[in-house]
Amino acid sequence: MSSSTIPAEAAITLMRNMALRAEAAVEPAPVSTGPVTKETQIIAIYGKGGIGKSFTLANLSYMMAQQGKKVLLIGCDPKSDTTSLLFGGRACPTIIETSSRKKLAGEPVAIGDVCFKRDGVYAMELGGPEVGRGCGGRGIIHGFELLEKLGFHEWGFDYVLLDFLGDVVCGGFGLPIARDMCQKVIVVASNDLQSLYVANNVCSAVEYFRKLGGNVGVAGMVINRDDGTGEAAAFAGQVGIPVLSVIPANDDIRRKSASYEIIGRPDSPWGPLFAQLADNVGTSLPVRPKPMTQDQLLGLFSADTVGRNVVLEPATQFDMCGKTEIKRETLEVVYDAA
Repeated sequence: MSSSTIPAEAAITLMRNMALRAEAAVEPAPVSTGPVTKETQIIAIYGKGGIGKSFTLANLSYMMAQQGKKVLLIGCDPKSDTTSLLFGGRACPTIIETSSRKKLAGEPVAIGDVCFKRDGVYAMELGGPEVGRGCGGRGIIHGFELLEKLGFHEWGFDYVLLDFLGDVVCGGFGLPIARDMCQKVIVVASNDLQSLYVANNVCSAVEYFRKLGGNVGVAGMVINRDDGTGEAAAFAGQVGIPVLSVIPANDDIRRKSASYEIIGRPDSPWGPLFAQLADNVGTSLPVRPKPMTQDQLLGLFSADTVGRNVVLEPATQFDMCGKTEIKRETLEVVYDAA
Protein backbone atom coordinates (compact mmCIF):
# COMPACT_ATOMS: atom_id res chain seq x y z
CA MET A 1 0.00 0.00 0.00
CA SER A 2 1.48 3.37 -1.00
CA SER A 3 1.70 6.21 1.49
CA SER A 4 -0.48 8.38 -0.77
CA THR A 5 -3.53 6.17 -0.18
CA ILE A 6 -3.40 6.36 3.60
CA PRO A 7 -4.86 9.88 3.96
CA ALA A 8 -7.74 8.99 1.65
CA GLU A 9 -8.56 5.83 3.64
CA ALA A 10 -8.30 7.75 6.89
CA ALA A 11 -10.66 10.39 5.54
CA ILE A 12 -13.20 7.74 4.54
CA THR A 13 -12.97 6.12 7.97
CA LEU A 14 -13.42 9.52 9.63
CA MET A 15 -16.48 10.28 7.52
CA ARG A 16 -18.01 6.90 8.39
CA ASN A 17 -17.39 7.46 12.08
CA MET A 18 -18.94 10.93 11.91
CA ALA A 19 -22.00 9.51 10.14
CA LEU A 20 -22.39 6.78 12.77
CA ARG A 21 -22.11 9.31 15.59
CA ALA A 22 -24.69 11.55 13.94
CA GLU A 23 -27.05 8.60 13.51
CA ALA A 24 -26.56 7.48 17.10
CA ALA A 25 -27.29 10.99 18.38
CA VAL A 26 -30.77 11.03 16.83
CA GLU A 27 -33.42 10.18 19.42
CA PRO A 28 -35.62 7.32 18.15
CA ALA A 29 -39.28 7.94 17.47
CA PRO A 30 -41.62 7.33 20.42
CA VAL A 31 -43.07 3.86 20.72
CA SER A 32 -46.29 3.41 18.78
CA THR A 33 -49.48 3.96 20.74
CA GLY A 34 -51.81 2.75 18.00
CA PRO A 35 -53.22 -0.75 17.58
CA VAL A 36 -50.90 -3.57 16.53
CA THR A 37 -51.01 -3.70 12.74
CA LYS A 38 -49.45 -7.11 12.12
CA GLU A 39 -51.97 -9.88 11.67
CA THR A 40 -50.07 -12.15 14.04
CA GLN A 41 -49.21 -10.83 17.48
CA ILE A 42 -45.84 -12.25 18.56
CA ILE A 43 -45.42 -11.77 22.29
CA ALA A 44 -42.34 -12.65 24.35
CA ILE A 45 -42.99 -13.46 28.00
CA TYR A 46 -40.07 -13.09 30.41
CA GLY A 47 -39.57 -13.85 34.07
CA LYS A 48 -37.29 -15.36 36.68
CA GLY A 49 -36.96 -19.13 36.62
CA GLY A 50 -39.70 -20.73 38.72
CA ILE A 51 -41.88 -17.60 38.86
CA GLY A 52 -44.75 -19.29 37.01
CA LYS A 53 -44.31 -18.32 33.35
CA SER A 54 -45.12 -21.80 32.10
CA PHE A 55 -48.18 -22.03 34.37
CA THR A 56 -49.40 -18.63 33.19
CA LEU A 57 -48.78 -19.33 29.52
CA ALA A 58 -50.31 -22.81 29.47
CA ASN A 59 -53.54 -21.49 30.94
CA LEU A 60 -53.48 -18.28 28.91
CA SER A 61 -52.94 -20.09 25.60
CA TYR A 62 -55.66 -22.62 26.47
CA MET A 63 -58.14 -19.83 27.23
CA MET A 64 -57.23 -18.00 24.01
CA ALA A 65 -57.93 -21.16 22.02
CA GLN A 66 -61.28 -21.54 23.79
CA GLN A 67 -62.08 -18.00 22.70
CA GLY A 68 -61.58 -19.03 19.08
CA LYS A 69 -58.03 -17.79 18.59
CA LYS A 70 -55.34 -19.77 16.81
CA VAL A 71 -52.41 -19.89 19.24
CA LEU A 72 -48.84 -21.18 19.02
CA LEU A 73 -46.93 -21.60 22.27
CA ILE A 74 -43.14 -21.88 21.95
CA GLY A 75 -41.04 -22.83 24.96
CA CYS A 76 -37.69 -21.04 24.80
CA ASP A 77 -36.39 -22.08 28.21
CA PRO A 78 -33.63 -24.77 28.25
CA LYS A 79 -35.60 -26.59 30.98
CA SER A 80 -38.18 -27.41 28.27
CA ASP A 81 -41.05 -27.25 30.76
CA THR A 82 -43.32 -24.72 29.03
CA THR A 83 -45.57 -27.35 27.48
CA SER A 84 -45.54 -29.81 30.38
CA LEU A 85 -48.71 -28.43 31.98
CA LEU A 86 -50.46 -28.18 28.62
CA PHE A 87 -49.72 -31.83 27.83
CA GLY A 88 -50.54 -33.22 31.27
CA GLY A 89 -46.94 -33.64 32.33
CA ARG A 90 -45.77 -35.39 29.17
CA ALA A 91 -42.40 -34.30 27.78
CA CYS A 92 -42.53 -32.73 24.34
CA PRO A 93 -39.69 -33.66 21.91
CA THR A 94 -37.55 -30.55 21.55
CA ILE A 95 -36.50 -28.93 18.31
CA ILE A 96 -32.79 -29.10 19.17
CA GLU A 97 -32.90 -32.80 20.10
CA THR A 98 -35.00 -33.68 17.07
CA SER A 99 -32.81 -31.63 14.74
CA SER A 100 -29.65 -33.38 15.96
CA ARG A 101 -31.22 -36.84 15.63
CA LYS A 102 -32.59 -36.14 12.15
CA LYS A 103 -29.29 -34.68 11.00
CA LEU A 104 -27.42 -37.83 12.03
CA ALA A 105 -29.98 -39.89 10.12
CA GLY A 106 -29.74 -37.63 7.07
CA GLU A 107 -33.43 -36.73 7.30
CA PRO A 108 -35.14 -33.30 7.24
CA VAL A 109 -37.16 -32.02 10.19
CA ALA A 110 -40.89 -31.82 9.54
CA ILE A 111 -43.55 -29.80 11.39
CA GLY A 112 -45.08 -32.96 12.83
CA ASP A 113 -41.74 -33.89 14.41
CA VAL A 114 -41.64 -30.83 16.67
CA CYS A 115 -45.12 -29.25 16.86
CA PHE A 116 -48.00 -30.84 18.77
CA LYS A 117 -51.51 -29.71 19.66
CA ARG A 118 -54.18 -30.00 22.32
CA ASP A 119 -57.69 -28.55 22.22
CA GLY A 120 -56.74 -25.93 19.65
CA VAL A 121 -53.38 -24.91 21.16
CA TYR A 122 -50.28 -25.64 19.08
CA ALA A 123 -47.06 -25.99 21.05
CA MET A 124 -43.37 -26.79 20.71
CA GLU A 125 -40.18 -26.65 22.75
CA LEU A 126 -36.89 -25.27 21.45
CA GLY A 127 -34.93 -27.07 24.16
CA GLY A 128 -31.28 -26.58 25.01
CA PRO A 129 -27.92 -28.33 25.24
CA GLU A 130 -27.13 -31.01 27.77
CA VAL A 131 -25.95 -29.77 31.15
CA GLY A 132 -22.46 -28.30 30.93
CA ARG A 133 -22.18 -28.96 27.20
CA GLY A 134 -23.17 -25.72 25.56
CA CYS A 135 -24.75 -22.28 25.73
CA GLY A 136 -28.50 -22.17 26.29
CA GLY A 137 -28.75 -18.86 24.45
CA ARG A 138 -26.95 -20.29 21.44
CA GLY A 139 -29.45 -23.13 21.46
CA ILE A 140 -32.26 -20.57 21.23
CA ILE A 141 -30.63 -18.95 18.20
CA HIS A 142 -30.21 -22.33 16.50
CA GLY A 143 -33.82 -23.20 17.26
CA PHE A 144 -35.17 -20.05 15.66
CA GLU A 145 -32.99 -20.53 12.61
CA LEU A 146 -34.65 -23.92 12.15
CA LEU A 147 -38.12 -22.44 12.70
CA GLU A 148 -37.46 -19.93 9.94
CA LYS A 149 -36.52 -22.79 7.60
CA LEU A 150 -39.83 -24.46 8.50
CA GLY A 151 -41.70 -21.31 7.44
CA PHE A 152 -42.23 -19.57 10.79
CA HIS A 153 -43.01 -16.21 9.16
CA GLU A 154 -45.70 -17.75 6.95
CA TRP A 155 -47.71 -19.47 9.68
CA GLY A 156 -51.18 -18.03 10.14
CA PHE A 157 -51.60 -17.70 13.90
CA ASP A 158 -53.45 -15.02 15.81
CA TYR A 159 -50.94 -15.22 18.64
CA VAL A 160 -47.43 -16.64 19.01
CA LEU A 161 -46.40 -16.75 22.67
CA LEU A 162 -42.68 -17.13 23.42
CA ASP A 163 -41.71 -18.32 26.90
CA PHE A 164 -38.25 -16.93 27.71
CA LEU A 165 -35.99 -17.18 30.71
CA GLY A 166 -35.47 -13.71 32.17
CA ASP A 167 -31.69 -13.75 31.73
CA VAL A 168 -31.65 -11.14 28.96
CA VAL A 169 -27.95 -10.45 29.55
CA CYS A 170 -27.46 -13.49 27.31
CA GLY A 171 -27.75 -12.69 23.62
CA GLY A 172 -29.87 -15.74 22.85
CA PHE A 173 -32.48 -15.01 25.50
CA GLY A 174 -32.58 -11.34 24.44
CA LEU A 175 -33.13 -12.31 20.80
CA PRO A 176 -36.79 -11.19 20.41
CA ILE A 177 -35.98 -7.75 21.84
CA ALA A 178 -32.68 -7.27 20.03
CA ARG A 179 -33.96 -8.34 16.60
CA ASP A 180 -37.54 -7.03 16.76
CA MET A 181 -38.83 -10.60 16.54
CA CYS A 182 -41.86 -9.70 18.62
CA GLN A 183 -44.11 -6.66 18.89
CA LYS A 184 -44.32 -6.60 22.66
CA VAL A 185 -42.97 -8.08 25.86
CA ILE A 186 -44.82 -9.19 28.99
CA VAL A 187 -43.07 -9.80 32.30
CA VAL A 188 -44.22 -12.24 34.98
CA ALA A 189 -43.17 -11.40 38.53
CA SER A 190 -44.17 -11.64 42.15
CA ASN A 191 -43.70 -9.57 45.29
CA ASP A 192 -40.09 -10.57 45.77
CA LEU A 193 -36.86 -8.76 45.01
CA GLN A 194 -35.33 -11.35 42.67
CA SER A 195 -38.29 -11.58 40.30
CA LEU A 196 -38.56 -7.78 40.18
CA TYR A 197 -34.82 -7.53 39.58
CA VAL A 198 -35.31 -9.76 36.50
CA ALA A 199 -38.34 -7.72 35.39
CA ASN A 200 -36.27 -4.55 35.69
CA ASN A 201 -33.48 -6.13 33.62
CA VAL A 202 -36.01 -6.91 30.89
CA CYS A 203 -37.21 -3.29 30.94
CA SER A 204 -33.59 -2.14 30.74
CA ALA A 205 -33.00 -4.38 27.72
CA VAL A 206 -36.08 -3.00 25.98
CA GLU A 207 -34.97 0.56 26.67
CA TYR A 208 -31.42 -0.17 25.49
CA PHE A 209 -32.56 -1.54 22.13
CA ARG A 210 -35.10 1.25 21.76
CA LYS A 211 -32.19 3.69 21.87
CA LEU A 212 -30.56 1.70 19.07
CA GLY A 213 -33.69 2.05 16.94
CA GLY A 214 -35.64 -1.02 18.06
CA ASN A 215 -39.43 -1.09 18.15
CA VAL A 216 -40.27 -3.59 20.90
CA GLY A 217 -42.16 -2.28 23.94
CA VAL A 218 -43.37 -3.70 27.24
CA ALA A 219 -47.10 -4.42 27.21
CA GLY A 220 -47.44 -5.06 30.93
CA MET A 221 -46.90 -7.31 33.92
CA VAL A 222 -48.62 -10.40 35.24
CA ILE A 223 -48.32 -10.62 39.02
CA ASN A 224 -48.26 -14.28 40.01
CA ARG A 225 -48.63 -15.73 43.52
CA ASP A 226 -49.74 -12.38 44.82
CA ASP A 227 -49.67 -12.20 48.62
CA GLY A 228 -51.03 -8.66 48.83
CA THR A 229 -47.82 -6.92 49.91
CA GLY A 230 -47.86 -4.71 46.80
CA GLU A 231 -44.19 -4.49 45.73
CA ALA A 232 -44.84 -5.80 42.19
CA ALA A 233 -47.69 -3.36 41.60
CA ALA A 234 -45.51 -0.52 42.91
CA PHE A 235 -42.74 -1.57 40.53
CA ALA A 236 -45.12 -1.61 37.55
CA GLY A 237 -46.34 1.86 38.45
CA GLN A 238 -42.84 3.30 38.72
CA VAL A 239 -41.54 1.86 35.44
CA GLY A 240 -44.75 2.88 33.68
CA ILE A 241 -46.24 -0.46 32.61
CA PRO A 242 -49.79 -1.73 33.28
CA VAL A 243 -50.69 -4.72 35.42
CA LEU A 244 -52.47 -7.16 33.10
CA SER A 245 -53.55 -9.65 35.76
CA VAL A 246 -53.08 -10.53 39.42
CA ILE A 247 -53.03 -14.27 40.11
CA PRO A 248 -53.37 -14.89 43.84
CA ALA A 249 -51.25 -17.18 46.00
CA ASN A 250 -53.92 -19.83 46.36
CA ASP A 251 -53.74 -23.46 47.50
CA ASP A 252 -56.33 -24.58 44.93
CA ILE A 253 -54.23 -23.11 42.10
CA ARG A 254 -51.05 -24.63 43.52
CA ARG A 255 -52.53 -28.11 43.85
CA LYS A 256 -54.09 -28.13 40.40
CA SER A 257 -50.93 -26.82 38.79
CA ALA A 258 -48.85 -29.48 40.57
CA SER A 259 -51.15 -32.18 39.17
CA TYR A 260 -50.90 -30.72 35.64
CA GLU A 261 -54.49 -29.53 35.53
CA ILE A 262 -55.48 -26.66 33.25
CA ILE A 263 -57.48 -24.05 35.19
CA GLY A 264 -57.81 -21.59 32.30
CA ARG A 265 -61.09 -23.18 31.16
CA PRO A 266 -64.33 -21.29 30.63
CA ASP A 267 -66.10 -23.61 33.13
CA SER A 268 -63.36 -23.33 35.79
CA PRO A 269 -63.69 -21.05 38.86
CA TRP A 270 -60.51 -19.40 37.58
CA GLY A 271 -61.81 -19.11 34.01
CA PRO A 272 -62.90 -15.44 34.28
CA LEU A 273 -59.43 -14.47 35.53
CA PHE A 274 -57.69 -15.99 32.51
CA ALA A 275 -60.40 -14.76 30.13
CA GLN A 276 -59.70 -11.22 31.31
CA LEU A 277 -55.95 -11.81 31.02
CA ALA A 278 -56.43 -13.03 27.44
CA ASP A 279 -58.39 -9.87 26.59
CA ASN A 280 -55.78 -7.64 28.23
CA VAL A 281 -52.89 -9.37 26.46
CA GLY A 282 -54.60 -8.97 23.10
CA THR A 283 -55.42 -5.27 23.50
CA SER A 284 -52.42 -4.08 25.50
CA LEU A 285 -50.12 -1.62 23.76
CA PRO A 286 -46.32 -1.78 23.90
CA VAL A 287 -44.89 1.10 25.91
CA ARG A 288 -41.37 2.31 26.51
CA PRO A 289 -40.54 1.55 30.15
CA LYS A 290 -38.49 3.61 32.58
CA PRO A 291 -36.13 1.11 34.25
CA MET A 292 -35.30 1.65 37.91
CA THR A 293 -31.84 1.95 39.43
CA GLN A 294 -30.71 -0.67 41.92
CA ASP A 295 -31.31 1.71 44.83
CA GLN A 296 -34.80 2.55 43.54
CA LEU A 297 -35.59 -1.14 43.23
CA LEU A 298 -34.41 -1.79 46.78
CA GLY A 299 -36.55 1.12 47.89
CA LEU A 300 -39.67 -0.91 47.12
CA PHE A 301 -38.87 -3.12 50.10
CA SER A 302 -38.35 -2.41 53.79
CA ALA A 303 -34.81 -1.78 54.95
CA ASP A 304 -34.93 -4.83 57.22
CA THR A 305 -35.78 -7.04 54.24
CA VAL A 306 -33.06 -5.97 51.84
CA GLY A 307 -30.38 -4.62 54.18
CA ARG A 308 -30.30 -1.00 53.04
CA ASN A 309 -29.01 0.04 56.47
CA VAL A 310 -25.85 -2.01 56.09
CA VAL A 311 -22.68 0.11 55.95
CA LEU A 312 -19.93 -0.99 53.57
CA GLU A 313 -16.69 -1.19 55.54
CA PRO A 314 -13.52 -1.24 53.40
CA ALA A 315 -11.18 -4.18 53.97
CA THR A 316 -7.56 -3.55 54.96
CA GLN A 317 -4.29 -5.19 54.07
CA PHE A 318 -4.14 -6.57 57.62
CA ASP A 319 -7.54 -8.24 57.07
CA MET A 320 -6.25 -9.96 53.96
CA CYS A 321 -2.71 -10.96 54.96
CA GLY A 322 -2.59 -10.71 58.75
CA LYS A 323 0.08 -8.05 58.64
CA THR A 324 0.26 -4.30 58.34
CA GLU A 325 0.83 -2.85 54.89
CA ILE A 326 4.27 -1.25 54.48
CA LYS A 327 3.99 2.18 52.91
CA ARG A 328 6.69 2.78 50.32
CA GLU A 329 7.49 6.07 48.66
CA THR A 330 6.70 6.23 44.99
CA LEU A 331 9.60 6.12 42.51
CA GLU A 332 7.70 8.24 40.03
CA VAL A 333 9.62 11.34 38.92
CA VAL A 334 7.47 14.46 39.05
CA TYR A 335 8.65 17.44 37.05
CA ASP A 336 7.80 21.02 37.95
CA ALA A 337 5.77 22.94 35.40
CA ALA A 338 8.00 24.94 33.07
